[in-house]
Amino acid sequence: MLLPFPAGLPRRGLVPEEAAASPVPPVYPIETFFRNPARGFFRLSDEGSMLGFMEPVSIDGQPARMNIFVQALEGSRPTGTAQRITSETERDISGYFWKGEHTVIYEKDFNGDENFHVLAVDIRTGTVTDLTPFPGVRASIEDDLEDDPDHLLISHNGRNPEVFDVYRVDIRNGELVLVAENPGNVIGWQTDHAGRVRAGIASDGLNSVLLYRDDEQQGFRPLIQTDFRTSVGPQFFDFDDVRLYALSNRGRDKLALVRIDPANPDDEELVFEAPGVDLDGAGYSKLRKVLTVAAYQTDKPAYHFFDDVSRERHERLQRHLPGYEIAYQSSTRDENKFIVAAYNDRTPGSRHIYDARLDTLDKLAEINPELPEEHMAVVRPIQYQSRDGLTIHGYLTLPLGRQPRALPCVVNPHGGPWARDGWGFNPEAQFLANRGYAVLQMNFRGSTGYGRQFWESSFGQWGLAMQDDITDGVQWAIDQGIADPARIAIYGGSYGGYATLAGITYTPQLYAAAIDYVGVSNLLTFLNTIPPYWKPMLEKMYSMVGDPVADRERLEATSPALNADRIQTPLLIAQGAHDPRVNKDESDQMVAALKARGIDVEYIVKDNEGHGFHNDENKFEFYHRMARFLDAHLK
Repeated sequence: MLLPFPAGLPRRGLVPEEAAASPVPPVYPIETFFRNPARGFFRLSDEGSMLGFMEPVSIDGQPARMNIFVQALEGSRPTGTAQRITSETERDISGYFWKGEHTVIYEKDFNGDENFHVLAVDIRTGTVTDLTPFPGVRASIEDDLEDDPDHLLISHNGRNPEVFDVYRVDIRNGELVLVAENPGNVIGWQTDHAGRVRAGIASDGLNSVLLYRDDEQQGFRPLIQTDFRTSVGPQFFDFDDVRLYALSNRGRDKLALVRIDPANPDDEELVFEAPGVDLDGAGYSKLRKVLTVAAYQTDKPAYHFFDDVSRERHERLQRHLPGYEIAYQSSTRDENKFIVAAYNDRTPGSRHIYDARLDTLDKLAEINPELPEEHMAVVRPIQYQSRDGLTIHGYLTLPLGRQPRALPCVVNPHGGPWARDGWGFNPEAQFLANRGYAVLQMNFRGSTGYGRQFWESSFGQWGLAMQDDITDGVQWAIDQGIADPARIAIYGGSYGGYATLAGITYTPQLYAAAIDYVGVSNLLTFLNTIPPYWKPMLEKMYSMVGDPVADRERLEATSPALNADRIQTPLLIAQGAHDPRVNKDESDQMVAALKARGIDVEYIVKDNEGHGFHNDENKFEFYHRMARFLDAHLK
């Protein structure tokens, strides 16, 4: 993904031989790795009388798409016949939630354009109401208003494509009432526990202001002003609906959980900071009115529990599900029943209903039972030093049943770039490892989670030091004896696609093959084709990536499409025609520049996709093409 803004293991030397000691697993079909689950995305209704889930369904002969079903619950067990309540045929529904016991809310876009609509389904009548029936408008949920059975808070940019206003919408008839009009510079809103819009973040692109008001009848007043390098992000209100919990790095390098009193906003109360990394987020119990957990990542997911109830519940679940990470995906309002996901690096795992009062676990589904856990590869955290002394963390996935020496290797830089790779089940890495490739992923400078200094070290470094971090990781894998230097490919999506193109432009001798998936190719045109709702942050993008005027020479020098004469590596490009983040022209001009030199490049364009392929048939074609491409050039 290209973002608009955005307990560790010890360092290992030579990789252990456990992978080689395992038998070579069967080669599983590509579809097995990438198809939608037969049943998944389970959610509990508010009172726990109903269960929601999604299944792929073919309607009127169209390709199967993920649609929502509901089923009654008897205790923790589904009972009776499941009822399908949506009939989407163009694209999968990516997510939904319950509103009470009788209404389901979901979002949909069109051909991947990310202009999402919010829809409500009454499960008793089957009536589907588009709450935001505005073409070309992007809408999202601001607050589900769980104490108000008839309304939601949504935001959309129908009045001005560059900014989002907040509305209260009646889920029965779609009537919208404006509750917060954006003055033109607010880039995020925050509600209190009563669903009132009480805080926001305003920005001129380079400086941000935390806005606050005592109630919705008053105007906002500034609380805290920072430049864009400093983050004070409100998470939720304290239970007095006066003070705010926020993730802040004011006066520190790492994001920590703090509490802010609007009467003394500069006197932050430190609540929790994680050892050596940014905090990802925090949770609370609305029922018990207590903080529950803070989440962060080192090499693996980690948690700090604030209360005994949450900690003991998590410990009980770990005893039920030894060897798996646990994630809570839904709960009833009484916080007694939970949808629990159990997963690890070798399986997307299983889903269960957990009854905390009875301490019982009822299994709902295995997400991908066709991929046996024992046939999937272990994901190992690794680290190495960049050429200028930074510690770069990453992950190495090795094929089972093969000696970890002189392997064909796929280097897979992540998108964002202001994001990070984490530990867990990755179908792409497992698909490649299953076919005999080592997979190397790295959190190059600019990746989130490692503090402000690490993030800031990426500014102005697209194609430069950020790319050097990737190159240094490849050299690390060669020096360790893991990667065969003659059989290394680079593959990435979005920013990872840019890094792929930069890799074969500026270090062409390093790679035998390259796959660019919805990647940026020309930094000048990319900055001119961003979606309108990114424009309030354009000055920030100029500071982080480059100014098209002041930095034109550097941007031209680090744009692969403008330096395509250096490329010799075989290249496969995939692009969605309706991508709002990386315009199709980014891929078109790369292909044109190579073809002008008589160089053949494989090019896949899908007219019903956006920033990445989501429909099964398109995913399958892409990964089949990838498998053939890598086999031709690396084996």
